[in-house]
Amino acid sequence: MNEASPLRKPAIDAGAVPLAISARGLVRHFGKVRAVDGIDLDVPRGMIFAILGPNGAGKTTLMRMLATLSKPDRGTATILDHDLVAAPAEVRSVIAMTGQFASLDEDLTGRENLLMLARLWGFRGREAKARADDLLRAFELSDAAHKQVKDYSGGMRRRLDIAASLIVTPGVLFLDEPTTGLDPKARKQVWRMIRGLAEAGVTILLTTQYLEEADQLAARIAVIDHGRKIAEGTSRELKAQTGQGFLHVALADRARLDEAARLLEAQLGNTVQTSVEGAQLSVMAGSAGAANEAVAALMAAGMELSDFAMGQPSLDEVFFALTGQPAEGDADKENGQ
Repeated sequence: MNEASPLRKPAIDAGAVPLAISARGLVRHFGKVRAVDGIDLDVPRGMIFAILGPNGAGKTTLMRMLATLSKPDRGTATILDHDLVAAPAEVRSVIAMTGQFASLDEDLTGRENLLMLARLWGFRGREAKARADDLLRAFELSDAAHKQVKDYSGGMRRRLDIAASLIVTPGVLFLDEPTTGLDPKARKQVWRMIRGLAEAGVTILLTTQYLEEADQLAARIAVIDHGRKIAEGTSRELKAQTGQGFLHVALADRARLDEAARLLEAQLGNTVQTSVEGAQLSVMAGSAGAANEAVAALMAAGMELSDFAMGQPSLDEVFFALTGQPAEGDADKENGQ
């Protein structure tokens, strides 16, 4: 978002309870599968709150329930003081949602998409044009306003898709995998925009497959697995919960990484993780003494270390420690899994 952001503060009673989302015991079944299993959630107003979990954990199902797209089988929730089940129309009047895929007409231009939506929302004539132009400017899309959406890059489509959800400024914005498939530059542009929305007073609940994204954006993070919330806190709190004693090792000869991983697991009794780039091994060591012994064992086996250190776990390592598996590259499926 730029300094000329057209967002207005959401029309919400500031004297009410300062929670945008409050949920208790939410449950959702799909046949015999309990996709969401008794989740509690409290999201203060104006916060960016991230939901993390492995593929199939129930992230998208939870978000769809909170956005009134799927009815809970059990449990209660309020969105900006409106009851999720008893007053779904009122909930919809104060929220917006952007799913995993852009919901735009590719044959229309960016401006035509926004104009059409503004008119559907009740904006008339000049007011609709002004709203579309304000959003295009705020999301740095003015130069592409008259291009057909089918000619947009992935990052431009994503920005336009989120702009489309803000024709009327919501109190709560649900973002389901907002940067999936974007390159690093486009991802950072969307991050900047999301921060701008929060600064304007919009509460944001997002699911993400990128742990760095949660680390960068979210004030609080909930980790869910098999439909249950298994941890919640700030990034720092989650890392502290996992422990400080992580050994990070980089080998000069990458061909021996697998051998080094087996040796570390035998030495320390914990599962070794390999970095995304395949250059570093990480394992919970527990103590400096145990880490020193493990390093000595590697060197005794003739392995040359280019670097090693003890330190706080990364969010990736926290995720692995909590769920027993690395973060998935695939988004949750829309079947509720």
